[in-house]
Amino acid sequence: MDLTYVLLSTMLLPVVGAFLISRLDSVPNVREGVTIVVAISLFLLNLFLYCEQQDASQAGFMLAEPIEGLAISFAFNTFGMMFALIASGLWIATSIYAIGYMRAHNESHQTRFFTLFAVAIAGVMAVAYSENLFTLFIFYEFLTVSTYPLVTHAGNREAKRGGRKYILILMGSSILFFLPAMIITWYTAGSLEFVHGGILKGSLADEYILPLLLLFILGISKAGLMPLHRWLPSAMVAPTPVSALLHAVAVVKAGVFSLVKVVVFIFGSDFISRSHSTDFLILLPAFTILAASLIAMTKDNLKERLAYSTISQLSYIVLGALIANKLAIVGASMHIAMHAFAKIALFFAAGAILVVTHKKYVSQLNGLGRQMPFTFGVFTIGTLSIIGLPFFGGMWSKWYLLSGGIQFEGSQLIYWIILITLSISSMLNIFYLLSIPLKAFFVSPTESQTAIKEAPTACLIGMAIPTLITLYLFFDPSVFYTLSQTLIGQ
Repeated sequence: MDLTYVLLSTMLLPVVGAFLISRLDSVPNVREGVTIVVAISLFLLNLFLYCEQQDASQAGFMLAEPIEGLAISFAFNTFGMMFALIASGLWIATSIYAIGYMRAHNESHQTRFFTLFAVAIAGVMAVAYSENLFTLFIFYEFLTVSTYPLVTHAGNREAKRGGRKYILILMGSSILFFLPAMIITWYTAGSLEFVHGGILKGSLADEYILPLLLLFILGISKAGLMPLHRWLPSAMVAPTPVSALLHAVAVVKAGVFSLVKVVVFIFGSDFISRSHSTDFLILLPAFTILAASLIAMTKDNLKERLAYSTISQLSYIVLGALIANKLAIVGASMHIAMHAFAKIALFFAAGAILVVTHKKYVSQLNGLGRQMPFTFGVFTIGTLSIIGLPFFGGMWSKWYLLSGGIQFEGSQLIYWIILITLSISSMLNIFYLLSIPLKAFFVSPTESQTAIKEAPTACLIGMAIPTLITLYLFFDPSVFYTLSQTLIGQ
């Protein structure tokens, strides 16, 4: 079987699904059934590529070649497949969750929501399987544009204001920084292909590594580094399923995924780690990790607190990429997966609380865990994984990131900054996340509460899926560990 057709199908299937969904406005049950079937089918396609990855390594196709030597093309790669598996798998959970949420919350324009969601997933698949930086850039931008209507779904003034900030920061940074960085790379290396070991080694002098890599870091603002992070809290005006998948998994993970690919396949991790000219750049994710955590502690709005938590956690991945030794790269790659499952569980729990109680502030949640034990149990498990404690998947990515930091061979000052940052941030995670379920379970409510039930069954099923995976990944992280090792050539 020619697996190129399977690869092509991963991008076409969500588009076909979007078209079918858009025609089913008058039959919501069928519309939502089609959404789930398409989501499951997409995951199975990616799972098939995973099972046949040795044969799939030759799969690829070119869509167009607007300039000679500069093609819009796609090819199977294991790191991209990992991203595609995560996004397509969590699309299933989000689709199930969204059915309960959108109906219980009486959201308008539900057909448009499910349609645009499928279109955005098609963009994620294209980013995942991009064969070169030019293709990745095109669909990185496509993902920004396709998710904008989801951010502004509510249509009110707050949504429009958040959407403007979202599109201006993401598109503006891409045009000002990402595009010039790509052009410089093209003229320097004569290629934009993703190649193990990078394409710039031997073409770029050491003194130019730092400014060029800085352009990429600033241009890939979906990674959420400060000061170009404000789009992410602004995007929290979107419905919770959008916040959960697109802004805790797909969009933000497209950012860190792209940055890791630039480090590993454009510069080459060995090229960066041996030159030490980029050690200074480690201060950017280190500052973001701590600053975002401190800001999260001040936020009473639950989704805003989770948004700043996401900003902090994304910078763990950027930090690992910039440390650039083997253990740190593995840790960064694994954290893409571990954070995705834990954080989407947290967002799902926040949405369930909103649907049932209409409460969105942390200060209103005291004692609520006694009436919504499943929801706050999910929140607790997601929190403990984010912190990186044993028996939860997040421990392994934190383990490899810290191990990579210990093996850092650059400046002693930067070495200690890395270790102190990773240590302090875990403590801050406890303060701004674990305090929420503790108060919900053990503090008396500040106001009288009428009988409160759990969220609709569809929401609970959607919440259970990433939560169970988070628990499972502690005992068997081998899938993501093995895929992560392919980044370092093992």
